[in-house]
Amino acid sequence: MKANWDDLKIFLTVARAGTLGAAARALGQSQPTMGRRVRALEDQLGYALFQRTDDGFLLTGEGEAVLEHVRQMEHEADAVVRKLAGRQRLEGLLRVSTIEWFGTHMLAPVFARFSADNPGMTIELVTETRLVSLARREADLVFRFRQFDDPDVIQRKAMHARFGVYGAGAYLKQAGPPGDGAGHRLIIMETAYSELVDVAWITRRLPRAHVALRANSRDVQANLCRGGAGLAVLPRCIGDGLRGLRLVDLGEPPPGRDVWAGYHKDLKRSPRLRAVLDAALDGLREADA
Repeated sequence: MKANWDDLKIFLTVARAGTLGAAARALGQSQPTMGRRVRALEDQLGYALFQRTDDGFLLTGEGEAVLEHVRQMEHEADAVVRKLAGRQRLEGLLRVSTIEWFGTHMLAPVFARFSADNPGMTIELVTETRLVSLARREADLVFRFRQFDDPDVIQRKAMHARFGVYGAGAYLKQAGPPGDGAGHRLIIMETAYSELVDVAWITRRLPRAHVALRANSRDVQANLCRGGAGLAVLPRCIGDGLRGLRLVDLGEPPPGRDVWAGYHKDLKRSPRLRAVLDAALDGLREADA
C-alpha cells in the first residue's frame, strides 16, 4: 500500500516537533487537520506511529522504523529540488542571524562552500545574542537555541548541538580527577547567562569547584581553558577541534541543545532562502551525524 508523500511529511514534522501544535505552526496548517492526517496515515499503514501523551507525541517502535525511511526520502527529495534549482542562477542578498560560536564554527564553513557554488548570491551573516524580529525583516533566516513562538514564523529543527567538559592536558595532570570538584577551577558563562542549562549542570556535578572565570563567549572560554585556567563546558564542535584540550568524563555528558531555523512565512517561496536553508540543513546534518 502506497502512502501519500504529503502525509509522510506531516508525520516527519510531528516526529521532529513533538506536538501537533508545533508541527501545525511549522507547516502553516491547522492542528485538527494535522491530527486527521496522522490518523489517516496510521489507518492506512495498519499500526500506530505515535503514542499520545500529555507532553506530546512519542514515536512507537513502528514509528521509529518509519521515521528512518521517511528521513531518507526527504533527503532524496531535497536533492532533486536542489538539482533542479541549481539550473537557475541565484542572485541577491539573504540576511542570516545567529549567535557567535554557532555562526563561526557551524554556519561559516557551510556558507563558504555555498558561496563558491553560487557567485551571484550574497549572504550577510550577523552574529548577535539578541532575538531579532523576522516580522520586521531584521533578518531573513535565523538559527537559534529556542523555538519560535510567532505564528507567522515557519521553523525547522536544524540539529542537536552536543556539549562536553574540557580541560587542558597540563591542567588535568596537575589538578587530578575531578571528583566532586575540590581543587578544580571552573570557567562558565557570565552572570547574564547563568540560566543556561550547562552552567547549572557543571556547578551541580562539581559542587566544590571554584568558579574562577566567567565569559560571555564560548570561544573566549575555550581559549581560557586551553591556557590551563580550568574546566569548561564547550560545544563539541569547538572543544574537539582545539589542540591541547582533552574531553573530561564526569559520568554523563552535559545537556545538549536543539537548534531551530526560522523564517517568515512570506519568504517560503523564495528561491534564495530555500537554497541557503537547504544547504545549511544538509551541512548541519553532516556535522550532527
